[in-house]
Order: sequence, then structure tokens, then C-alpha cells
Amino acid sequence: MEDRIQEFEVSSATVALAAQALGCEPQRIAKTLSFMVEGKAILVVAAGDVKIDNAKYKKKFGTKAKMLSPDKVTLLVGHAVGGVCPFAVNQGVKVYLDESIKRFETVFPACGSSNSAIELTIEEMERYADEEGWVDVCKLA
Repeated sequence: MEDRIQEFEVSSATVALAAQALGCEPQRIAKTLSFMVEGKAILVVAAGDVKIDNAKYKKKFGTKAKMLSPDKVTLLVGHAVGGVCPFAVNQGVKVYLDESIKRFETVFPACGSSNSAIELTIEEMERYADEEGWVDVCKLA
């Protein structure tokens, strides 16, 4: 899939910047959020127009949703904030896909840098993200 990665002259580090760089709707940006569960980093890939629903998150993971600090993200996940993606992460990092992305044919996750993205079908996201499974832990922002 490397030949499909798009790199931009501008930053794509936020949902708004990525949507602008790609010329797509912000909700189609697949943002990758990082949290700590039972002492280990996990990632949740969600649509660009949602946020974590704390009650749903706690029901699923048994703990309060607390995002990792930027320095912990780099150390534990292997990508810096702005380029966090569900690919090529550190060993032991579990990836979950949120139901919010299922409403699109394709989505645009980052590719490890603050100026990159790739367009993937939902089936490709499942395959390339090496995901643990689907979760429903978000709500519309």
C-alpha cells in the first residue's frame, strides 16, 4: 500500500488540516486516538466528526478515557502526535476500529507523519490496521 500514500506540502496533523489538504469532508478523516488501558497503549480509529463517549468507553474498556500525553504517544505507540496511525505501531499496541467509520466507503488515516494520508476502504482498514475488533465508543461531536 506504500505507493498509495499521499504526502503533502502542508500539515495534515489535525482533522481540519487533513480534510483541507485532501479536499474531502472532515468526517472522512480517520483519526487515531491513543489511550492507556491496563498499563498498555491502545488506539481507537474514529471518524473525524466524533468524540469519545466516556460512558461507552468505560463500559468497553473498564476504565476512564484518558488520552496519552504527546511524549507518551511517541514513546509507547511509535508515532508522534499529528501522524499517529494504526499502521506500523510498537509491539503490544492494540488497535480498535470505531463503528463511526463504517458509514463511509473509504476513509483517510494518517501514515505516520504530520503531512501524509492514505485512502482506504473499510475492508482495507481492517486488514492493514491488524485490528483487535470493532468498538462503539464514540458520539457525534
